This record gives sequence, structure tokens and C-alpha cells, in this order.
Amino acid sequence: MTEANASARRPSGELEASVLAALWAADGRALTPADVQRDLGTALARTTVTTILARLYEKGSVSRTRAGRGYAYLPVQDSPGLAARRMRTELDKSGEDDRGTVLARFVSQLGPDDERLLRELLASAEDAPPAEGGEIS
Repeated sequence: MTEANASARRPSGELEASVLAALWAADGRALTPADVQRDLGTALARTTVTTILARLYEKGSVSRTRAGRGYAYLPVQDSPGLAARRMRTELDKSGEDDRGTVLARFVSQLGPDDERLLRELLASAEDAPPAEGGEIS
């Protein structure tokens, strides 16, 4: 790859984010790779869009149903739900011994407004009845 091509590359995750944005904008309507390609309005090849959708499916970020010979895709969560899932996945990657350290460092890096919001959310979760399965949601 030439230096010019390397500098023209998109940041990691940008294409996935664009594809997810197109799916969220469809308001519950499943989209085929051709639909996503059209909605993005970019010069991306349909095969590139199909590859991105397949990777999102493998990650559990989208579901798919048969549509002719291919698939149509739907996001499994909205944007905040997906962000929360990613945060949980990263936390789960830490070892049991490191879990407290990871959470402590996360909290220590929050700004005052986010720290206040987190405290409010934790307080309201303590007051809520346990969710099915005994976990606080």
C-alpha cells in the first residue's frame, strides 16, 4: 500500500459506524447490502458493504433474515444500547482480579457531570426491584 493510500484510509470502525447509522435510520425496516449502499451515498462497493454487514452479524450487532439469495439486516440495539454492550464486553475481557481496577479507572476518568449522572443511576438502580433472573438492570 502506498503512503497516499494509507493516509486516505478511514479510521478503524468508521465504516461499521456508517453502516449502523444507515440501519438505525431505516426505523425498523430491514435493509439489504444494496439498500445500505444506496443510503450511504458513497462510492463503496456492494461487496464492501456486504463484508461489513457480515462482520457486524458475527459480532452480534445486527440480525439478518433471508431476502432472495442474500440477507436483509436489522440492528439488534439502538446506539446507546450498542455502546453499553461494547463497554460491558470490554469489562468482561478483563480478568476477575482486574475487574475492580478497570471500573475504578473508568470512574476516575469521568468528568463531574458524568460522575454525578452515574451516581444517580446507581442510586435509582438500588431502589428498583431486581430484574428477572435476580440482576439489577
